[in-house]
Amino acid sequence: MNRANRRTERAFLRPGLPIAALALSGFALAGCEGRQSALDAAGVSAREILATTWILFIGAGVIFVLVMALALYAALIRPERFPGRRAWVIGGGILFPLVTLTALQLHEFALARRLATLTPEPELVVEVTGYMWWWDVRYHVEGQEPLRGANELVLPVGRQVELRVASADVIHSFWAPSLAGKIDMIPGHVNRLPIVAQRPGLYRGQCAEFCGAQHALMAFDIRVLPADEFDDWMTAQRRPAPEPVTPQLARGRDAFFSFGCQSCHAVRGTEAAGLVGPDLSRVGARPSLAAGTLPTRVETLAAWIQGAQHIKPENRMPSFDVMDGETLDAMAAWLESLK
Repeated sequence: MNRANRRTERAFLRPGLPIAALALSGFALAGCEGRQSALDAAGVSAREILATTWILFIGAGVIFVLVMALALYAALIRPERFPGRRAWVIGGGILFPLVTLTALQLHEFALARRLATLTPEPELVVEVTGYMWWWDVRYHVEGQEPLRGANELVLPVGRQVELRVASADVIHSFWAPSLAGKIDMIPGHVNRLPIVAQRPGLYRGQCAEFCGAQHALMAFDIRVLPADEFDDWMTAQRRPAPEPVTPQLARGRDAFFSFGCQSCHAVRGTEAAGLVGPDLSRVGARPSLAAGTLPTRVETLAAWIQGAQHIKPENRMPSFDVMDGETLDAMAAWLESLK
């Protein structure tokens, strides 16, 4: 063994290298979890998609190993000792791909049909409209007025839900990888996506179609609740906004109207009924603000009101940088109290 080979062997036998490899493996496995992971399926459709994904990955891995082994074998032996050369070409190069790809195609056709099959009478219909760059959400329950929300989707466990998605401007794409597949949102056309959540939790979705400068800041939260908690949530959402309980909150509510925010936004139980921007009736209870851009807190609400165009340029929310600090804090506190 020459010196170069000995150096290489010693390098691979160093104790630090296995530890580094294990650390890298840990980081890779950590990427399989999280609120927006297709490998952490929490819905019926997501589980079926994940099963097909593993079939494709494992099958591709096995085929790759076999092909590399055959290539190595063919490279090392003499040509005249390689048996059945024509049979390998016909069997491995024509018949095997034809049979394998046909079987996978039939499986994927059947899967796509199952995922797109709509329930004749879904228990809940949720209308989602994509805007640049936020989400308008409306819940439709038979016999009740539609309930409007924004940038958040709340679903019950185990119930058939039909999402009806469309766009108000450019093409968007609704993608909640932990719960269902991806579906395009096209202006002037309504697409339908059935979804059944199986596990309570907080998940994250994202627009998956480039839609402009702030495409990366067009996310949404998905809260999956047990069925009885979801019914209680729906009841609570229909209640009017609570009255301010402190002078600061009262000042914040008055500032909301004096600066004309009601022209774009709605708050149930008040005169604010705007449809241009997101509904703010329960904005304080949402995990994030401005379509996943900021966590919802008094400080971030104040920052968004004062510098929306700095935080998310070219969105339709103007920056109200003419407001004094006390008024700004009061308005942010009032909005945060809407829960």
